[in-house]
Amino acid sequence: MSLLNNIYPLSPALHQFLSARLQTVTIEKKQFLLRAGQLSRHIYFIKKGLLRCYYIHEEQEVCSKFLKEGDIIVSASSFFLQKDSIEFIQAIEDSTLWFICYDELQYIYKHFPEFNVIGRVLSIKSYLLSEQRLNFIRMKNASDRYSSMLEYFPDLVLRVPSKYLASYLSISVETLSRIRGNKY
Repeated sequence: MSLLNNIYPLSPALHQFLSARLQTVTIEKKQFLLRAGQLSRHIYFIKKGLLRCYYIHEEQEVCSKFLKEGDIIVSASSFFLQKDSIEFIQAIEDSTLWFICYDELQYIYKHFPEFNVIGRVLSIKSYLLSEQRLNFIRMKNASDRYSSMLEYFPDLVLRVPSKYLASYLSISVETLSRIRGNKY
């Protein structure tokens, strides 16, 4: 809860509500938090670990996000619109997450106005991450995409397997390997 409190001070009542409602789940590497076709009923805060979001396009996995300690992870369209997900959420590392359900989040927004500030800040962060990925893809060449990844997310470059990183950057694993070989 310190992450939330650092964004905007939690009232004692909200702190108490979250303490009573937050649940914990531990998932192992390669385990799924959500599969395409399922309804996303929970929003998660990553206490420990690394997860990826991906979807299937022309029988290929396309990684759209990597989220780690301190991040919120959710299939946004599924959770907020309460419709089946088109994406998968899978652990890349053993992970521990806190979570609350959709109805609890709606209750928090309605009864604890300070959380609207926190929700807005977290939504902006999520939007900027999505926009950053689009900017990576729009870059003219694969080497520039990888260089940007190194600049903005050096820790992820070390933690994410090459096949997932290549998918995220919209390049082949072979191209990623070649770029890495030229950088060192």
